[in-house]
Amino acid sequence: MKKVILSLLLLVMQSGILCAQRRHLPTYRENVPVDSILLSDPFILTDSATQTYYMTGTGGLLWTSKNLRTWNGPRKVIEIDTTSWMGPHPEVWAAEIHHVRNKYYYFATFTNNAICIDSLNGRHIPRRACHVLVSDRPDGPYRPMADAAYLPPHKPTLDATLWYDTDGHPYMVYCHEWLQNGNGTVEKIRLTDDLTGTIGWEQVMFRASDSPWSRNDEGTAFNAVTDGPWLFRTQTGRLGCLWTSWVGKEYTEGVAYSLSGTLDGPWVQEEKPITPPNYGHGMLFHDWRGRLMLVQHSHEERNGRYIRRPHFFLMDDEGDRLRPIANFVP
Repeated sequence: MKKVILSLLLLVMQSGILCAQRRHLPTYRENVPVDSILLSDPFILTDSATQTYYMTGTGGLLWTSKNLRTWNGPRKVIEIDTTSWMGPHPEVWAAEIHHVRNKYYYFATFTNNAICIDSLNGRHIPRRACHVLVSDRPDGPYRPMADAAYLPPHKPTLDATLWYDTDGHPYMVYCHEWLQNGNGTVEKIRLTDDLTGTIGWEQVMFRASDSPWSRNDEGTAFNAVTDGPWLFRTQTGRLGCLWTSWVGKEYTEGVAYSLSGTLDGPWVQEEKPITPPNYGHGMLFHDWRGRLMLVQHSHEERNGRYIRRPHFFLMDDEGDRLRPIANFVP
């Protein structure tokens, strides 16, 4: 009888654990309208092999679609090393998926709030860094690459993206957070050809203070934030970089262009933002009809909370600069 009771207790305990785990898993849904999805820092991979759009972003989850209009998801697709500096429950921000040769690479920002790397004006700065995971499939699972740390552990870094420069080598382009340096930067560091680690030292491409449009609430000084860099070339070959900051209380996206056509710059900031206020952290992709799209998140503050949803703009890059044509509703 004791054995039976013990077995029943074990079953109840296991059931409780499983229920608790399920409570933390997202609810998978199908045919969800894109304007019903709450998502910061949206990224869309157009995968020709599966004829599917894959959308990820902050949160480390994945949505899939055939038409950009309705989506299935979200699903958890990453597996981390819980014994690493990330810890068992890191925050996951600004994820991207890049298809290189026969593999898919997941660039994301991980934050372990249990580790303090610095403090500024009494503010705790946690361990936050960009990292790369890999999978054989676009829908994962994505697992860490060989390198334990791609970037210096004493620097809070975020929003990494992948770019192959004119020298043929891959680079990680990311932000060094303003919380530590007081003047956010967009930086680059060379990656190994297999993307398993970094080579050499990081180099600053440009600073928040370089922008003529990014201003503080009073409009008297620059806003220190740099956020979400995305590299692109126009059809004339001009190299540009989308990035986001603030104009007062409005989340805003601008663009810079490289005079040399390489990551080395020098980088010249456009005088005005590229899209309307309260849209930002954008990336470019082509839909199945070949149209150039910019996906950003809309930004609204309600009762102290940010409400963000994916939003599309139809773009033109036929001249020597990128410009929006119209809002796009899938």
